[in-house]
Amino acid sequence: MQRRSVIALTAVAALALSAFTPPSAMAQSPEWKKIRIGVEGAYPPFSELGADGKLKGFEIELAQAYCAEMKAQCVLVQQDFDGLIPALQARKVDAIIASVSITDERKKTVAFSDPYYKTPGRFVAKAGAKFELTPAGLKGKKIGVQSATIFEAFTAATFTQSEIVRYQTQDQAFLDLKAGRIDVTLADTPAADQGFLKKPEGKGFAFIGPAFDDPKFFGVGSGVALRKADEKILGKKFNEAIATLQANGSFKKLADKYFDYDISVKKK
Repeated sequence: MQRRSVIALTAVAALALSAFTPPSAMAQSPEWKKIRIGVEGAYPPFSELGADGKLKGFEIELAQAYCAEMKAQCVLVQQDFDGLIPALQARKVDAIIASVSITDERKKTVAFSDPYYKTPGRFVAKAGAKFELTPAGLKGKKIGVQSATIFEAFTAATFTQSEIVRYQTQDQAFLDLKAGRIDVTLADTPAADQGFLKKPEGKGFAFIGPAFDDPKFFGVGSGVALRKADEKILGKKFNEAIATLQANGSFKKLADKYFDYDISVKKK
């Protein structure tokens, strides 16, 4: 599940950011021929830096496909995840494609496109671990999570008797899990599966317990995050591109390149 629950900026902070933005950056193109898209680049298989230093991954290709459908120039701007929404508010980027979950809390701060993928969260621990994934079962245990994500929000609210260890990237949590410095980590299923368990460093570790997807914490899927002022025009363009790639099979073709299971958002 598209991780990602970024703490909302206060109105004062948002105004402060705008105050230092040059007038030229405030101008909006009604046609959106050039779109700056914030990406993380440290969340495989969704986005990461290759050996050549170039961005790659499912959401990198997806962002480019959306821009091509919108007939817009796509400019990818790499940013630490917890800095993406501040960058959006400061007009350093125009949209965010970085597994940002659509939650009610986040909607207070930004607008969203329709969701384009949805997967659950899972705990990862040493293979054969017998942890009971309840507040009592993980009492005194160290749970590793990425900061500013839905997983941090969920664990902090649920496992109040555990020690929540926060990391800037999920990879850092996996490293500490392997080193024995934390007992478990909670992450998006694809990110844990392909970013750790299927790699050599993930040998001896496994998913434990059930999947977690309570909409209260985990949202309704990942969407393109936008400034509220840009929802009417740019949001519509993204929604049309999302619908088109879903309808013509392009989304499935791209997803099948990275995942051996369905990540599409199910229609109700």
